[in-house]
Amino acid sequence: MEDPMTVADTGVDAPVPLLAPPDTWEPASATALTVAVPVPSRTAEESEPSRQAQPPPTAAAFTEQRMLRPAPPAPAAGWRRAVYRLTAGTVNPGPSPAEAAAARLVERVRRPIDGSRRIAVVSRKGGVGKTSVTLLLGHALAAHRGDRVVALDGNPDAGSLGHRVVRETAATVTDLLAATDRLAGYSDVRRFTSQAPSRLEVVASDDDPAVTRALDDGDYAAAIEALDRHYNLLLCDTGTGILDAATQGILAEADQLVVVLPPSLDGARVAAATLDWLDAHGYAALVAGAVAALNSVRGGRSDVDLSQVAGHFAARCRAVVAVPFDAQLAAGGTTDLARLRPSTRDAYLRLAAAVADGFAQPPQRRSTASSRPLNSATRERTLA
Repeated sequence: MEDPMTVADTGVDAPVPLLAPPDTWEPASATALTVAVPVPSRTAEESEPSRQAQPPPTAAAFTEQRMLRPAPPAPAAGWRRAVYRLTAGTVNPGPSPAEAAAARLVERVRRPIDGSRRIAVVSRKGGVGKTSVTLLLGHALAAHRGDRVVALDGNPDAGSLGHRVVRETAATVTDLLAATDRLAGYSDVRRFTSQAPSRLEVVASDDDPAVTRALDDGDYAAAIEALDRHYNLLLCDTGTGILDAATQGILAEADQLVVVLPPSLDGARVAAATLDWLDAHGYAALVAGAVAALNSVRGGRSDVDLSQVAGHFAARCRAVVAVPFDAQLAAGGTTDLARLRPSTRDAYLRLAAAVADGFAQPPQRRSTASSRPLNSATRERTLA
């Protein structure tokens, strides 16, 4: 059953029917095959080589799409998989409707990008799972795409994104900033990231909030631009203060927005007020193209009419996706993707597809500077 709390259109269409088999024909002999192709009659004008001459077909016509009969992919589970295995593949019922729907979601997730995209994940209320949404959205994008995906911890209050993956390095965003002049290639940047099994890479923040609080909008813009040269997708986990210099710098560099809200009245009100502020301060395009993540929705009856909450954000944003509560994410430790509930994995695949739908639109970043200097305090600290 489809999650009733998902408002975003999953874009799932009816299965595409297979091409009909060709008409039955008899071979001319055991060693030769002759296919008669009817030739329409031509007028004298059409027969003249100087008029409407068509070039002869070339070897380029022999593509898989044109010359091979399409076959349904092998089913992954259920009775369809059992039949497929018992008959050694001679009987292929094809994927189930759920598998076909997931395949179409993956196709949306893989939408190509012209250049790069920067996605800011925001919430003015703490404890709503913003870091989990950043992390799992990054996992879903990295696992199904072939390009590079990185998540930057932009929380000035010593964010925890770097602790949600197995750390491969103790380097932080401050170390990355200190080396921006020496980042000649991807291998240089890779020394400052930790990579999860999904291929998502993470740039951690400093554990000392006094260090991250000293970073301003120019510092985070410089970090984003350094990463942008080597990654196609950049996700930024922000703090709760929308007026913080760090968040202001990230918003100015962002192309798309994911706003996270809990299934509660006060949390939804704060998220709506955040969109109000963004609308009033030059970010209306970001709001119109945003995806709202209604996070940690539990089953059963709720005093909050979540359909009304979702409807409010659906009227303001491009899409709304509900994400169910998952105990593993609530624990706040390193995330084991294999232990997530199937409904959680499905929700994040839908969230990633909704975000990727926005890749068809032009970038929305406000910043036009190709480079911005570090502030004096950061330069003195990082170069010491």
